[in-house]
Amino acid sequence: MVSETAIPASEASASLDAPARSFLWRKLFSLTGVVPVGTFVLFHLWENAKALQGREAYGKMVNDIATLPFITVLEVVLILAPMLFHAVLGLKFVLDARYNVGTYGYSRNWMFVLQRVTGVAALGFIGYHLYELRWQKLLGTMDGAGFYDDLCRNLSSTFGPVPLIALVYLLGIGAVAFHFANGLWGFLFSWGITPTRRSQRIAGTVLGVVGLLVFVLGANTTIYFATGSKLFIPSEIGANKSATPDNCPASVAFPAPTEPASPEAQPPSTPKPEPSP
Repeated sequence: MVSETAIPASEASASLDAPARSFLWRKLFSLTGVVPVGTFVLFHLWENAKALQGREAYGKMVNDIATLPFITVLEVVLILAPMLFHAVLGLKFVLDARYNVGTYGYSRNWMFVLQRVTGVAALGFIGYHLYELRWQKLLGTMDGAGFYDDLCRNLSSTFGPVPLIALVYLLGIGAVAFHFANGLWGFLFSWGITPTRRSQRIAGTVLGVVGLLVFVLGANTTIYFATGSKLFIPSEIGANKSATPDNCPASVAFPAPTEPASPEAQPPSTPKPEPSP
């Protein structure tokens, strides 16, 4: 005899499957944050560092990627779709999370909060970056060859004395670097790769250095676009050492003014012969 409070088998099965589904979603979320999203971020920052070699090298990099076979399909399947999945599920986790860092101020509790804050900041920055370049390309207002000049103009521009867009890029790259490194720590922990406290401390130290290097890599390119200065990557890497790369802001955003020649520098005019009577 079945009691009135008994739960149908289908509902009980669905209830039992809920934790398993949540576990699966979190595993997929963690995995896509490393592969392919995190891997693409590293590749993207490294490839854009070729701007340090000048416009020609940067344009060649853009053209090489654009001419890959099935590049549009690869971008959608391997980059945009996983990134969108990671972003949507990440926003859900941000909204569902319980934040008690004010009560329990442990370091990992702060990392939990900062991971979500930097995730939202990184999402906003990536959205702006896609609008600034990729969306303009889709609209036909810019081709790949214009990326270099557009980044030069935008990042070297100022609002008053403040290079506002360059600061946005530096903050955005900082958020991406922290989110990647701390997320990789969480991936190693949740997948059982660092089960002990000692392995977690080592991973924290190593990934802290990794996050710093990722930030410096992206910041170096940003500073070059904004000022023409380079922090640590020489322009000769992978480039023709006999070539002299142009300086980004000097050649694009701030071209040298052309001054008219002084009268003294002009050649004397030859008098015209008078007509004969």
